Amino acid sequence: MSQFLQVLLSGLATGAVYALVAIGFTLVWQAAQTVNFAQGEFVMLPAFFVLVGMNWLGLSFWISLLFGLAVSVLLLGLVFKKLVVEPILPHGGITLIIATMALGILLKESAKEFYGAEAQPFPALFPGDPINILGAAVSLRDLMNLAISLGVVMLLTLFLNRTRTGRCMQATAQNPGVAEILGVDVKRMVLYTFLINAALAALASFLITPVYLAKFSNGETLGLIAFIAAIVGGFNQIRGALVGGLLIGVLDNLTATYVTAQYRAALPLILLIAIILLRPQGIMGTSEGRTV
Repeated sequence: MSQFLQVLLSGLATGAVYALVAIGFTLVWQAAQTVNFAQGEFVMLPAFFVLVGMNWLGLSFWISLLFGLAVSVLLLGLVFKKLVVEPILPHGGITLIIATMALGILLKESAKEFYGAEAQPFPALFPGDPINILGAAVSLRDLMNLAISLGVVMLLTLFLNRTRTGRCMQATAQNPGVAEILGVDVKRMVLYTFLINAALAALASFLITPVYLAKFSNGETLGLIAFIAAIVGGFNQIRGALVGGLLIGVLDNLTATYVTAQYRAALPLILLIAIILLRPQGIMGTSEGRTV
């Protein structure tokens, strides 16, 4: 029982970080009706921004985190929206999807050329000391990652549901034409969405990179798992992205512990196929009246 609890909590912690990335997929889809296939690289890059702050600018670790967050929001939020999304979006969603694929390759290769192909150690935000919970030895880092990720999702949900700006963002996502008629600054709301996505990607990077290490290829795995989590949970629901991320994190750990670690990579794909066949809109998703 103690081993099961340990595996469960560890899986929830990892899954919660996946959920942060998956929510980014959902937000971009709601804002621009497109899929950002560079999302994995958006999670990979902030860790390198922090390392640049520490190793090149001589900043302390915590100041470097703020530096990495600021650069991420600027480049992966504002610049991405202004230079990539706005010019290409009028030409159709498929064109923008292809552009994000190309952007992902560019970011990955740029990180490889700039910082090298070798994995770089990344300082942990929290110590990995074990804590005894009902007989299970659980890492403090896992518990903090879980608490922070779930806390951020709760705050984001409250922001979207309880504030005027959040409701305007939701109105823009549901029907930008009607929202504009009602006086909503649609362009500003869309920009806020991209800035939030960049901030979530940076937070996910800071939480998971101490485990994965800072490596140019991290985005491939994280992006794929988060994309599957968003589909499994429901691509048009933030709570769906959360459920999908947690589910994949838990099942991954349970499979590796009680079955075999050889099937870990295949598990998300198997789950994806099952969801597409049995419930195409996702576990928490709702059917939309348009063809995707």
